[in-house]
Amino acid sequence: MFSLAHLSDLHLGPLPRGSARRHFALKRSLGVFNWRLNRHKVHSDAVAAAIAEDIRAANPDHVALTGDIVNVAAHDEFPPAARWLRAFGEPDWISFVPGNHDTYVRCDWQHGLSHLADYMLGDMRVKLTQSTPQISTPFPYVRLRRNIALIGISTGVPQPLHRASGIVGATQLESLAFLLGDLRERGYARVVMLHHPPLPGLARPSKALIDAAKLRTVLETHGAELVLHGHNHEHMLNTLNSRFGIVNVLGVPSASMIESIHHPLAAWNLYRIERQAGKWLTEVTTRSFEAVSRQIHTTAEFSLST
Repeated sequence: MFSLAHLSDLHLGPLPRGSARRHFALKRSLGVFNWRLNRHKVHSDAVAAAIAEDIRAANPDHVALTGDIVNVAAHDEFPPAARWLRAFGEPDWISFVPGNHDTYVRCDWQHGLSHLADYMLGDMRVKLTQSTPQISTPFPYVRLRRNIALIGISTGVPQPLHRASGIVGATQLESLAFLLGDLRERGYARVVMLHHPPLPGLARPSKALIDAAKLRTVLETHGAELVLHGHNHEHMLNTLNSRFGIVNVLGVPSASMIESIHHPLAAWNLYRIERQAGKWLTEVTTRSFEAVSRQIHTTAEFSLST
C-alpha cells in the first residue's frame, strides 16, 4: 500500500510590505488590495502550519501540493514560501504544481518559481516537455515511487484582470497521452496532479481550465487512477469513464481557510492506494480543521476503485 497526502491553495501570508509598489502590475496591485481588505481574514498561516503538522504526523509516503502557495506572485513572496515548504518537507517527499496565483502576473523564473524548483523536478526522462519564462522546469514531470507514478501538469499562466483560468496546452496534452499509456503498460498507478479542475463544467468560465475538453479526451482514451486538483477551495469528487476503467478526480479545500461562508474550512486528503484483483483501490480519509476546537479531525472516509 502507498499513502499519499493531498493539500492545496495555501495562499501563505502575510504579503510583504511594498508588494503592490515594487515591480508594478495593475492586477497585482488589485490583488494586494483584495488581500488587505478581505483575503487575509479567511486565510491563516497558523491553520496552514497545523495542516502541515497533521500531515507529518500521518507520515504518508509522499505529498501532492496542487498549487497556489502564494497570492499575487510578488517577488518577495517566493523566498518565504520556499522556506515554509522546506520546513514542511524535503523535495523528494513533496511534489508541487503551480496554480494561477503562483503565476498571477508575469514574473520571470529567477524572481519567482525558481525558489520552488526542486519540488517540480521529475526523476523519469520525459521526451516532450514545455517550459516558459515563468516556469523553467520542464512540464509534465514524472516521479516514480514504488508502483506509483506521479505526473505533474502545469496549468498556471498569467491571465487578464478578473480571470483565473488555466491551460494545459498542446505540448503537455500530447506528452500526457503518451505517458499515461506507457506507465499503464509498465504497471504503475498513475496519479495526475494539476491545479485547475480537469473536466469541463467544474469551474465557472472565468476560472476554468480553457482546454478541459481536450484533457477529458486524453483521460478517456488513456485512463488514470487518480487526478488531483485544487483551485475551487471545495471538497470535490468526480468520476470519468475511460477505456481502461474509472478515473477518480478529487479536489480539496484551501489548506489555510479559517473562516468562510462560501467554502469549507481547511482540510487535506490521505489516499491509501493498493492493487487488488486487477484493480487499483484507494481508501480516502479527509482530515478537516474545526473552528470551535481549533483541532483537525477525520470528517470522511470512503473507498474508490478503478
